[in-house]
Amino acid sequence: MTRAWFSGDLETVATFWRVWRRDGVTLGFTTHDRDLWFDGINHQASPGMVPSAIRKSADLSPDSAEVLGALTHDAIRAADIAAGRFDGAAIAIGVVDWDSGEAEMLYRGSIGVTGEEGGQFSADLVSRKAELLRDPVRRTSPTCRAVFCGPGCNLNPEKFTQEVTVADIDFDANAVQFAPAPTPADCRDGAVRWLEGAAAGLDAVIVAASDTGWFVLDAPLHPGLAIGVAARLRAGCNRTLDTCAVRFGNAINFQGEPYLPGNDLLVRYPTPPS
Repeated sequence: MTRAWFSGDLETVATFWRVWRRDGVTLGFTTHDRDLWFDGINHQASPGMVPSAIRKSADLSPDSAEVLGALTHDAIRAADIAAGRFDGAAIAIGVVDWDSGEAEMLYRGSIGVTGEEGGQFSADLVSRKAELLRDPVRRTSPTCRAVFCGPGCNLNPEKFTQEVTVADIDFDANAVQFAPAPTPADCRDGAVRWLEGAAAGLDAVIVAASDTGWFVLDAPLHPGLAIGVAARLRAGCNRTLDTCAVRFGNAINFQGEPYLPGNDLLVRYPTPPS
């Protein structure tokens, strides 16, 4: 039987919320005046953080919610928000009876846009119903639509992943060198995940790789990054059929239409031979 919350004159009820960050960190908070442990998660007391509004609908339109709070808790720092550690994180909000431990979820979704101003942070939450608005119809494209080593591509990610350490850093160029030195051509359009240090858990895409072994990343290097820090390096793919067939021997799984005429077919005209 579902409990009727807030049905009595005196309730032992507090709000709680959980955050599952993409770097593997799980955080729990509650409006109660002491920490609460239930469902295998320690919900830390944070009475300054409250869900300012939760709207739920009975139809398929997305629910909406927003969380406001002060940047006073050790688990939520402005530097982490700026670094994107909370971007896209899964979140759940509910109520819990702090006396009996009975809990019920009110909202599930993910963190969208986060902001910070004057020591206060805000986070717009995206309901899981928003996934129903995604168009499942595939669109034609000359390049592959699949994520490298993901569903559809079907290559084994372990075969194209290696653990390396930082050998040199150029903060001005936002570039690093790794040891053992990977092949630059294999790593263009690849990805780096930092395994330790101040940036542990964060990802970056390799946008350029020089023959001298410098790898330029799309995300700013963390100021605390140091030589010797471990990272996981994933090879890249430019999503063309030639690369898929020649380099990876995976043309059978190519998720694109490289020979389909484009939208400019009607305006093309023949050119005389030179």
